[in-house]
Amino acid sequence: MNPMGFARRVAVVLALAAAAPCAAQRLSAPADLGDGLRTTDPTRAGLDTTALRRLTAAAVAAVAPKTSSVLIVRGGALAYEAYFGEGTRDRLNDTRSATKSVTSLAVGAAIADGKISSADAKLLDFFADLRPVLNDNTAKGLITLSDLLTMSSALSCNDDDDASPGNEDNMHPNRVWTRWAVDLPTDTGYRRDSTGLGPWRYCTTGAFLLGQVVQRATGAHVDHFVEHRLFEPLGITKVEWQFSPSGEVMTGGGLRLRARDLAKLALLVQQGGTWNGREIVPADWIRQSLSVQRHASAGQDYGYLFWHRVYKSRCGVSTGWYMAGNGGNAILTFENLDAVVVVTRTNFNQRGMHQQTQALLEDYILPAIPCAERRRGGPLDEAY
Repeated sequence: MNPMGFARRVAVVLALAAAAPCAAQRLSAPADLGDGLRTTDPTRAGLDTTALRRLTAAAVAAVAPKTSSVLIVRGGALAYEAYFGEGTRDRLNDTRSATKSVTSLAVGAAIADGKISSADAKLLDFFADLRPVLNDNTAKGLITLSDLLTMSSALSCNDDDDASPGNEDNMHPNRVWTRWAVDLPTDTGYRRDSTGLGPWRYCTTGAFLLGQVVQRATGAHVDHFVEHRLFEPLGITKVEWQFSPSGEVMTGGGLRLRARDLAKLALLVQQGGTWNGREIVPADWIRQSLSVQRHASAGQDYGYLFWHRVYKSRCGVSTGWYMAGNGGNAILTFENLDAVVVVTRTNFNQRGMHQQTQALLEDYILPAIPCAERRRGGPLDEAY
């Protein structure tokens, strides 16, 4: 038996026992802060309180190291809210590449506003002021916004390959990231398949370029556009962006938000882009974003800057669409559970960080959430 694995299991058992006396204190309804997020008692939401006690103890025992918060929204209301380690309700969590999904929502909003024609718009059409670009060729000229949204463009850009010219690490030393990004070469032999898309490669530079497209199309700094167009209607008031040395907004990662505000964004997506009866992002855009566009890696697919995975749950399996970032961060929607889950972590650049979050979800979080029933031809019913 692996001694480290045995030690961790012992720690979990001891933490379960230690957490039992105070568990009831953690299972009251989260505070109603008047921040636009409804709250409810876990029992009224149908959550299994025994499983929640196990969840609390598991996080304390560092089953998923450096977990800072776990939130569960059910039936549109926050039903479980717990913070660990350095986590607090007001902490601005660095969820790294979860920012990319916010960028997808921003592109959808700009299209809805008539500022961008469609996802088929050509990338370089938005950068006429930077022409001529280096490495210009037919493949680069044909790159569309959809190519960047699905991580399948012709740009020679792969964050999983240290030798890739477009690797994100090569961008940071530059003062003007946009200039560097549009000058990247394209991959020799790039080919589109029968779907019209090329091979999937994880490319943060593409998500950054999409932010610059939104900025140029709307005439507003992209951080201001996102805050006014997406965040203000949701009551998201505290935010921290990252910038290039020349002040360009980093829309490929590093956006910092409170855990409750991350839950609001996931709930907006789950509700088809609507918040309190107001359309923030068109439902059609949400459907495209949460449709499998590319196979990404073992067990994972990709939409428009959103990840897709099937998880084990009390309902057999549950499909999760989610925002994900370095450190093991995951902000998920589960339609067949009528639930949103937020897990923030700071286990940055560690092997197995995402697998740890998956284990936390499958072994501790999802067992607490019952299945949601669906009326024939109707919306999800509350299963409680």
